Amino acid sequence: NSLTVDAWAEAYRGRRAVVSCRHGGKLSQGVAAWLRNEGIEAESLEGGHEAWCAAGGLLVDARKLPPRDARQRTVWVTRARPKVDRIACPWLIRRFVDPDAVFLFVAPADVAGVAERFHATPFDVEGVFWSHRGERCSFDTMIEELGLESPPLSRLATIVRGADTARPDLSPEAPGLLAASLGFSRMYKDDLEQLRHAMGLYDALYRWCRDAADETHNWPASKAKPA
Repeated sequence: NSLTVDAWAEAYRGRRAVVSCRHGGKLSQGVAAWLRNEGIEAESLEGGHEAWCAAGGLLVDARKLPPRDARQRTVWVTRARPKVDRIACPWLIRRFVDPDAVFLFVAPADVAGVAERFHATPFDVEGVFWSHRGERCSFDTMIEELGLESPPLSRLATIVRGADTARPDLSPEAPGLLAASLGFSRMYKDDLEQLRHAMGLYDALYRWCRDAADETHNWPASKAKPA
């Protein structure tokens, strides 16, 4: 009801919201309208959850998610000074799983201890669930375990794998991602600041994988093609 929405609407202040119910009807329409009344940019998902599923929309396997903290955030811990995989995985989680996820970057020797003491989930370290498996990197593992397989994410995963495991032959874009990742690592000493700035890089790569992989560019742009 309106009182319930009014009680938690403040948490979405300054953010965009897409509201979904089963069919995209009165429940999501009403909640979205109340959020807009509170000054929050909100819209409802046309057709609701059923239409999303019918269209092949991604659905996270919630059974695989780690426990959340008191503020309903997933908390993750990994080694400090990230390069490729330890930036790609947080990007994936924040964009597709938990936008408020917390990431702790600590000394390699302290990952296990921090995970235990602060109830954090370790990733991209040896001997844990969310890590490399064979020739596949932690990014691959997260896509597979969370049920996020899709053509654009699979293409991006190949690029990440090539950059992260010294196999540039896997994708022509892999050396470029490695170069940019090393550049970000040199630009920012603060790992969280590095992650914040590198999110845009992965946003752009994902959009290329999804919408522009077949597009080319040349000079001059108006050069006539040979007959």
